[in-house]
Amino acid sequence: MDQTLVFDQELIEKYDYAGPRYTSYPTAPQFHDGFGPDHYCEKATESNASGDPLSLYFHLPFCDTVCYYCACNKVVTKDRAQAHPYLQSLHREIAMQGDLFDRSRKVEQLHWGGGTPTFISHDEMRELMQVTGEHFNLADDDSGEYSIEVDPREANAETISLLREIGFNRMSLGVQDFDPKVQRAVNRIQSEQQTLEVLQAARDEGFRSISIDLIYGLSFQSVESFARTLDRIIEVGPDRLSVFNYAHLPERFMPQRRINTEDLPSPEEKLDILNMTIEHLTAAGYVFIGMDHFARPDDELAKAQRDGTLYRNFQGYSTHSECDLVAMGVTSIGMVANTYSQNVRTLDEYTQEIDAGKLPIFRGIELSEDDLLRRDVITRLICHFQLDFSSVEQRWGISFAEYFAADLGRLDSMRQDGLLEMDESGIRVLPRGRLLIRNICMEFDRYLPPATQQKNFSRVI
Repeated sequence: MDQTLVFDQELIEKYDYAGPRYTSYPTAPQFHDGFGPDHYCEKATESNASGDPLSLYFHLPFCDTVCYYCACNKVVTKDRAQAHPYLQSLHREIAMQGDLFDRSRKVEQLHWGGGTPTFISHDEMRELMQVTGEHFNLADDDSGEYSIEVDPREANAETISLLREIGFNRMSLGVQDFDPKVQRAVNRIQSEQQTLEVLQAARDEGFRSISIDLIYGLSFQSVESFARTLDRIIEVGPDRLSVFNYAHLPERFMPQRRINTEDLPSPEEKLDILNMTIEHLTAAGYVFIGMDHFARPDDELAKAQRDGTLYRNFQGYSTHSECDLVAMGVTSIGMVANTYSQNVRTLDEYTQEIDAGKLPIFRGIELSEDDLLRRDVITRLICHFQLDFSSVEQRWGISFAEYFAADLGRLDSMRQDGLLEMDESGIRVLPRGRLLIRNICMEFDRYLPPATQQKNFSRVI
């Protein structure tokens, strides 16, 4: 497929309003407390009939210092001992979750996110993976996609060697920006040397995929300063890059109140930074996967997009659409059968529920037939930039033109603006529409309020 991208500033400015990232559909605001542990257990048991493989996610919320831009659920502490009681509770949740799923279901994907997963000690990392293996069928031949988020300030060559030993074969490195002035402003002091030493250690240990996370729109960034960071990253050649837009929402995320609004680049400068980023990455041979993700043409994600098997879930783009996602730890969100579920958000609540012998699920949703259909449509668009009406009709037994008549009508203005082509056979997102894929998907979201009333989501660009 054509994976080219066109930056059209006029269109971006027109369509740059808030909207979901569609790591799920329906999105989290639709989750409700009427869905709880009992409902989840019933659905998890039913899911065993499928025999589908599993994906496991573990949330490790601890951080040594706070990055002012961060909107993640985290616990900031210098006291490493705080992790121990949490891990003991997590081990018990692993056991409870493991009892629900047949041991024959192989774990094809596993991910540690945070927070900072490498905050915990080496012994604690080894024990966590050991306990997981006691209750789930982990791959023992390195065939799984086992990934971890790594803060280079919290890792060294010994850490990377251990991670490889216990089964990880992919990692993402948080960088954000190498510029010292930017780092001081957002309280993430991280030398280029620290980052590159960890990256090289991962290569030496045989990690199969290395991704680097960058953020544009932070304090004191400019086109010139961010280009220096980007060009240095390109030199070392990671397999993937995620270039996230910083969403400044201090009213929702307390750490962001320490960022001075006047130090942030203007909206015009942010767009210039994004345009430069696209140009540099494209010139370096990277292809645009979608949203804020770029990959080398021979990377698994790029291949999956070309052959039509790319998928999207709570960890972003993925190649394992058939997996049930079992999520463990505070605030984690899972997807089992036709349901989503989320764990409680605080350590105290989490410990209380686990001590009571209950899964710590506090809300979720069971998807209706309409939800499942719309999720399929949105997933196809956000992963492949095209939609074949006949294949959707065959799968769901509908007339696409009749079922989605109102939705297709709303897309007509986007067609006229050159974001997409649309005829009786399907939709094809054009190169200038790919940065705005979220906007296109939003037209199929029946829960979404008007753009002027959206308070739960960040801006698209």
